[in-house]
Amino acid sequence: MRVLLELLRIIFIVIILSAVGWTIIGNIYTVNEATESYSWLGAIAILILLFVLYRNKWQFSGWHKKGSLKLSKSVTATLIVSSILLIISPFVMAALSS
Repeated sequence: MRVLLELLRIIFIVIILSAVGWTIIGNIYTVNEATESYSWLGAIAILILLFVLYRNKWQFSGWHKKGSLKLSKSVTATLIVSSILLIISPFVMAALSS
């Protein structure tokens, strides 16, 4: 039962927070028409950030705590840097295609 509750919690976290993140970043990408075609990269970046937040913070406040480990500092840094690059990349790709 605890595993089911944790899965529901993960689904709600991903749906709600990705919608909020996409609303913020989506509005930024609509400033330039060329960036809109690459906006899916921002969606991937949001999901990566949510994964890092869940694995390093939120999993310890849920129902299923057995075997919970944080991501290593190097993996965390790599994922955060890659998500920042993914958020910036639509602007770079739009500038290169112009």
